[in-house]
Order: sequence, then C-alpha cells, then structure tokens
Amino acid sequence: MRYEPYQLAIFDFDGTLADTFPWFCSVINDVARRYRFRQIAPDETDVLRGLSARALIRELGVSTWKLPFITRHMHDLAARDIDAIMLFPGTSEMLRALDEAGITLAIVSSNSEANVRHVLGPCAARFCHYACGASMFGKAKRLKAVMREAGSTGRVIYIGDELRDHDAAKAAICDFGAVSWGYTRRDALAAAQPDLIFEHPSQIEEAIRPQRA
Repeated sequence: MRYEPYQLAIFDFDGTLADTFPWFCSVINDVARRYRFRQIAPDETDVLRGLSARALIRELGVSTWKLPFITRHMHDLAARDIDAIMLFPGTSEMLRALDEAGITLAIVSSNSEANVRHVLGPCAARFCHYACGASMFGKAKRLKAVMREAGSTGRVIYIGDELRDHDAAKAAICDFGAVSWGYTRRDALAAAQPDLIFEHPSQIEEAIRPQRA
C-alpha cells in the first residue's frame, strides 16, 4: 500500500525507538515502594498494558502530585542503567533511510535528552529537533513547538506506543502512527484508530518515506 510521504516525522522514545519495557518492569516495584503506590504483580502486566496512562495511574493509586517526582526518579534510574537499554532491532536502519530520504526527524519524549541521546548513539545526529522531559500529559504542547521550530508546511506524523501519544498527536493536529512493540497492547492502540499501525521498524520507512519512481 502506498502512502503520501511526510515532511516531518516525530518520534516518541521509550517503547518506540528504545526497548525500555523490560527495564521498566525491573524497577517499577521499587519505585512503587518508594512513592507508596500499588506494586504490579507479574500476572497482571498484560492487563495493565491495555490501559491508558490515566487509567493506569488510577489503578495503581498514584497521587497526581507525585508524578513529577516519580518522573525525575525514573530518569535518574534510567541514567544509572543506561548501558542496558538498547534500540529495537531495525531502528538504526529505519532512521538512516528516513534521514537519507530527506524527511526531517524529531523527538518528543518524557525521558531526558541526555538519556535519549546516549541510547541513540550515532543516530542522535539524524534528529534536527529534541523536545524531551515532557510531563506525562504534556506532549501535545511539545509537538506543537517542534512543528513550529521545524517550519513544517507538509504532512506531520507522531510515532509512539501509548494511548497518550495518540491523544497528544490529535491535540496537536498531526497524524499518529502506533507501533505494536511498545508499552501498550496492539489491540488497545488499534481501538483508538491511529492513522497507521506498524508491526516492525522497517514498515515505518516503507510507509512514510517518498515513494521511489
């Protein structure tokens, strides 16, 4: 299937470019004990992966006022364990292909820019814009800022793995591409009716780059 190409492709990081879910599972219960919210049992992980971020916060009993502190602590833990976090297979090749096709690349993430750049490694230079450290529900504002900075006049897509990424894209009035390999289950993402669903990083390249003659 052929799609009209995009001028600007904005990526989420955790669960989209970087395989951080196993790491997240390894630290979340320690974080729960520290900030006094409910721990996650191994047998409920799949059910929780079908929830939106707001529903997950309610389910775990996380006080919203604690979210900035939890986020900063998670950034520190990620920095501590950064060498154990890798890009998904095929991600480097996909980013190279998009860059070489002339598509402007950007990052909008809740993670810190230092963590993102470290894991991206040489791929970091392919991104023209970074808007990192977004609050859990503050990505729409960051997306709008990146689109302004990029001077985008063509089609824009935000590619992510969570329902809050979908909501942010719609609030920012750009397309949303859902990846099936991240934090949120594919069926939950599909129910939100994203513009595109990707099963492998190579499909991102095939769908959004300018079609070869």
